[in-house]
Amino acid sequence: MIARPLTRRAALALLSLAALPAESHTSPARAQGAPSGGGAAPSGDGWRHGLSLLGEPKYPAGFTHFDYADPNAPKGGLVRFGSQGSYDNFNIVVAGLKGDLESQVSLIYDTLLAQAQDEPSTYYGLLAEAVRPAEDLGSVVYRLRPEARWHDGKPVTADDVVFSFGVLKENSPQYAAYYHNVTKAEVVGPHEVRFTFSETGNRELPQIVGQFPVLPKHWWEGKDASGKTRNPTETTLEIPLGSGPYRLARFEAGRTAAYERVPDYWGRDLAVNRGTNNFDTQRAEYFRDATVMIEAFKADQFDWRTENIARNWATAYDGFPAVREGRIVKEEFPQAGMGIMQAFTLNLRRKKFADERVRRAFNLAFDFEEMNRTLFYGLYKRVDSYFFGTELASSGLPEGRERAILESVKDKVPPSVFTTPYRNPVNGSPEAVRANLREAVRLFQEAGYEIRGNQMVEKASGQPFTVEFLGYDNSAERVVLPYRAVLERIGLKVSLRVVDPAQYQNLARSFDFDALALSSWPESLSPGNEQRDFWGSAAADRPGSRNLAGIKDPGVDALIDKVIYAGDREELVAATRALDRVLLARNYVVPQWSSNVSRTLRWNRFGHPAVLPKYGASGFPTTWWYDQALTAKTGAAR
Repeated sequence: MIARPLTRRAALALLSLAALPAESHTSPARAQGAPSGGGAAPSGDGWRHGLSLLGEPKYPAGFTHFDYADPNAPKGGLVRFGSQGSYDNFNIVVAGLKGDLESQVSLIYDTLLAQAQDEPSTYYGLLAEAVRPAEDLGSVVYRLRPEARWHDGKPVTADDVVFSFGVLKENSPQYAAYYHNVTKAEVVGPHEVRFTFSETGNRELPQIVGQFPVLPKHWWEGKDASGKTRNPTETTLEIPLGSGPYRLARFEAGRTAAYERVPDYWGRDLAVNRGTNNFDTQRAEYFRDATVMIEAFKADQFDWRTENIARNWATAYDGFPAVREGRIVKEEFPQAGMGIMQAFTLNLRRKKFADERVRRAFNLAFDFEEMNRTLFYGLYKRVDSYFFGTELASSGLPEGRERAILESVKDKVPPSVFTTPYRNPVNGSPEAVRANLREAVRLFQEAGYEIRGNQMVEKASGQPFTVEFLGYDNSAERVVLPYRAVLERIGLKVSLRVVDPAQYQNLARSFDFDALALSSWPESLSPGNEQRDFWGSAAADRPGSRNLAGIKDPGVDALIDKVIYAGDREELVAATRALDRVLLARNYVVPQWSSNVSRTLRWNRFGHPAVLPKYGASGFPTTWWYDQALTAKTGAAR
C-alpha cells in the first residue's frame, strides 16, 4: 500500500477497491471527513470560505497557509513508493468494478474542497472559492474559482463539476451509495453549481459533495489518439487529463508510474496548497510479493515504507547496515485522527453464520493473547470497538444522552446493551482456552449443532460445520493457521484459501466467501453517511459495498440515521457510541488487533516542517521535501 496520507476522497476511492487489509491497519485512511452545517461565519450573502462540523474553522478567511505546511519549503527531487500488486487502469470512475486502479492517480485531480489535517471535520476551498449551504441544509451552492485550469489550459467549469458528479454517481456503486441523498447537481451561474438533497438537516451532505474528484468533461467526451470517443465506463491506460498539482508523465503498465509536478499549476499559491506538493516527481513502483517488497526497500528501490507486519518491524530491519548507520530511519507517528475496526469477517449471507451464538463462539475460540505474544511481539491491542482508539468508542454501560438514544430505538436493539458491557473473551492460558472452548461448544449446541465423532455437525442434517477463510497473500497463513488449530479442537473443519489480490477483490466485491481472513474499516472522528455503506441494510447485497458481513439490522439502520442527523458534537458522539454498542452486541465480526501508531521506515533523504499535522500522522509526502544535505550523506536514489 502507498504510504502517503489519504484524504477522505482518496480513502473513498480505496474503499471502493475493497482495500486489501494488512496484518494491522495503520494507514491514516479516511482522515476527518465530515458533516457540515456549521462552518465559517458566513458573509452577508451567506458565502463561506470553509465548512466545519465543530463550529468555526480554525483558519479565517484570507489565511495564507496551514500551520503544518512550510510555505518556504524547497521544491525538487524524487520520492518513490512501493505498492503491492499491479494495475491496469487510470480511470477512477470504474475503480472497484473493473481493473486495478493505479495507486497515485488521484494526484492529478483537484476537488472542490481541501481538508485541513490539524482540525477535525474541516474543509476549505480548493476548486471552489466559496460555498453557501441552504439554511435548512437541503441544498448547497459552490462557487468555482475562475482561474482554475486543466493541464491543457482550458478552464475548469461548472459543467465539469456537474458532469463529474453524474458520471461518478451513475457508474460507481461506492459513489452512488455515498451520494444517495444528493438528487441533483445543476449549473446555476457562470461559476456556480447547486447540489440538491432529498432531505434536510443532514449536516454532512453540504460538505461531502465537495470531496469528489472533478473530471474534464471536454476530454472524456473527446476522442483518443485512434479517433475513438472515450468511454468513462471502461478501464483505460491512456494518460488522463487533470487539473491537480501533478500530471502522469510516463508509466509501464503494472510496474511503475511517474507523476511530475506541474510547474504552472493553477492552484500552487492557494492557502490550502502553499508548502505542499514539494517533490518534482512522485513515482510508484509495483511488486507482486510482500517479501520481495521488503528486500526491494532494503535495496533502495523505493524510499518510504509503512510496516504493517509486527514481526518485520521487530526483526527484519535492525540488523540491516543502512538502519544502523542512520541512512534508513525507523519512526513511529501517532494516529490521532482515526479509529479502526479490523476483524475476521463472517459472511452472514451464509446460513451457518446467521445465528449470533455461532458468531460469538468464533470469538471465544480466538486466542488473541497467545497470537500477540508469539507472532506480534506484544505490539498490538485487541480491538474492542468499531471506533477503536477514539472518543467515539463505547465503554461501560450507556448513560445520559447515549442511553436516551438507545431508549428511542429500544424495540430494535438487543436488551443486553442496557445491562451488559461488551467484552472480548480473554484467552492466553490453557485454563482460559479450555473454559472459552466449553462455552463455544455450548453456544453451538444451542444453535442446533452437536459433536459427533469429533466433528461439529448440524443436528437436523448431520452436515459437518465447515468454514473457509479467504486471504490475498501468505501473511494470512500466519494468523489463520493458529486460529484453525483452536477451531478444530471443537470439531470444525477449517481451511484457508489464498488467492491473488485481484481475485480476492473480485470475490470480496461479490460476497463470494465464507470468512475473510482480515478486513478493516477506517473511521474518522466524525462518522456520517459512509456508515450506511459499512453496516446499512441497503448495502448488504449491493456488490462492491463495504458491508462485507452482510448486516441487515433495523436497529443498526436507525442508529446510523441518528449519527447522520446529530444536531451537535455531543449528540454525534453519543449516537456513534450507541451504534458501536449495538454492532458489538450482535457479534457480527470477530475483532482482531490494531495499534494507535503508524510504523514507518524511510531512506533519510527528506525534511519536514517542525509541526506535523495533528490528524495526518506523518504528513508524508504532502508537506515533506527532498533534502539535499541529507541526500549527500545517505546517497541519491538509484
